[in-house]
Amino acid sequence: MKGVQKEAVKYKIEVDEVSKSFGSQKVLDEVSLNIEYGEICGIVGNNGSGKSVLFKCICGLLFADEGEIKVDGKLLHKDMDMVTDAGVIIEEPAFLAGASGYKNLDYLYGIRNKRDKAYIESILELVGLDPKSKKHVKNYSMGMKQRLAIAQAIMEKPSLLILDEPMNGLDKTAVGEMRELFKKINSEGTTIIVASHNQADIDILCNHVYEMDAGKLTMIR
Repeated sequence: MKGVQKEAVKYKIEVDEVSKSFGSQKVLDEVSLNIEYGEICGIVGNNGSGKSVLFKCICGLLFADEGEIKVDGKLLHKDMDMVTDAGVIIEEPAFLAGASGYKNLDYLYGIRNKRDKAYIESILELVGLDPKSKKHVKNYSMGMKQRLAIAQAIMEKPSLLILDEPMNGLDKTAVGEMRELFKKINSEGTTIIVASHNQADIDILCNHVYEMDAGKLTMIR
């Protein structure tokens, strides 16, 4: 695949005593986390435990009330506004519902890159979607939308992937395919943070695992 041409950058993530509240509810409570270059870090926890909020803080989409976050040694919201070299799946991704999967990727890719039809088609094939299909995304199954979300996240070869429940809606075969894809991407130097309710995802993919419970983060391996 040709696509984006850039030097590989391996991101290190440092989260130091980060707290975040919404009104009287403390969602993150003095969370600290270090993710080394090129690791796959897993975070497990129940819905509402704070995982998605932590991911949004690491991306720069939310400001922490206390503490600091460094990405590759740069202080978030001081040295950089947000992490731009990242592929992100958090909550339900936004699509152009009345366009095909190809058109969705082509539009987003063209914002920062030269148009590359063959490359976009190869990314769709990589996640198991038909690049020639004219089917509109609004008519996609949940699994097809999830495959398209993964394609969006990986297509610019980011140095960091932040994946919140990336296997949602995928069948057993697709889950296996995506695990192998994430392992391959990681082997090329991409740092990955993943949250999954599927313990097998965590066991197979992750170097280190943390548990989030009521805003508190604890390393479990």
